[in-house]
Amino acid sequence: MKPVVLVRNDTYESFGLAAPALAWVGVDIATANLPAGAELPPIGEVGGVVMFGGTQNVDQTEHFPHLARAREYSREAVDAGVPFLGICLGCQILARALGYPVSTSPVKECGFEPLRPTAEGKEDRLLSQYTDGDMVVQWHEDTFELPSGAALLASSDSVPVQAFRVGDRAWGVQFHQEVDAAEFGWWVEIAEGEIDLEATWGKSADRLREESARHMAANEERGRELFRRFAEVVRESA
Repeated sequence: MKPVVLVRNDTYESFGLAAPALAWVGVDIATANLPAGAELPPIGEVGGVVMFGGTQNVDQTEHFPHLARAREYSREAVDAGVPFLGICLGCQILARALGYPVSTSPVKECGFEPLRPTAEGKEDRLLSQYTDGDMVVQWHEDTFELPSGAALLASSDSVPVQAFRVGDRAWGVQFHQEVDAAEFGWWVEIAEGEIDLEATWGKSADRLREESARHMAANEERGRELFRRFAEVVRESA
């Protein structure tokens, strides 16, 4: 089976539990560190693509040239029927690759917030594990409209599009289901040293750590299950 390529778009991304979760179910992985100048493998040589997050807007290609290639690659995956999972910025890259603008959201989301699956989401092969009110990790300030022809799988109380599917092999999720306790703690520590978290994101570092202590174990369990299900799609598509 061809490997799943994990695409890094930001130096703050460590892939969290994605790599061990995929490896545990027998999926080979490759990585592409785009900010460091890595080349993406030809789409025909990969079994699946996981496009990870970042702090940029998808249209900041002048300052972050790799984002243009990430958008092209996402479209190539959709057109070729290669299983694709976009997370946060990766989700926004997918929407932009499908021709939809990504802009600043009226509401920033940070930390653990409740997810609201739709009826279609409750039947989706990746998202059906979620129930109304499950607490998922958010950390984003951009949003977009649901692409034409896409299935809306989940919303939140503040942002209408939290998860969607294009066809039967491409998904985008705004929330950080790859995050584990170590990566989240790292993000909070970095942010705490650079900005006033509460003024910028509406939550203090202490509150974010408290939320993690309460909700991270369940989040990690759902994350491992999400990547297990994605691996099944990859195997069926091989």
